[in-house]
Amino acid sequence: MPSPAPPSSACPCGRTDARGRVRAHADCCGPLLGLHVTAPDAEALMRSRYSAFVLARADYLLATWHASTRPAQLDLDPAAKWLGLEVRAHRSIDAAHAEVEFVARFRVAGRAVRQHERSRFAQDQGQWWYVDGDVL
Repeated sequence: MPSPAPPSSACPCGRTDARGRVRAHADCCGPLLGLHVTAPDAEALMRSRYSAFVLARADYLLATWHASTRPAQLDLDPAAKWLGLEVRAHRSIDAAHAEVEFVARFRVAGRAVRQHERSRFAQDQGQWWYVDGDVL
């Protein structure tokens, strides 16, 4: 497993604090990726999943994927260089369902890629899960 991000490093998800500074990984997605705490909402889970892609944490991605749609395994491309995340919308559908629209940018073999997606999340017994998404 790849080593975790240093605690003082900027969080890969890019979430900022009240002053507009990118939050430290240890104070943002780090506790979620360590499985010490659960995501408080679908957006936080989506951001932590982006950070897991950046840090090549397939174990976390699978652990936060709803059992009804989770693949048996997940092979991440080690050549992918993640460049940034923009959350465009976070919408609660009801108390147990939400959608997050985002654009994730990365580069593979020198080619720039934009993943624009509307992801669906479900909450079960206090835990948010990624269900699936539509590429936009």
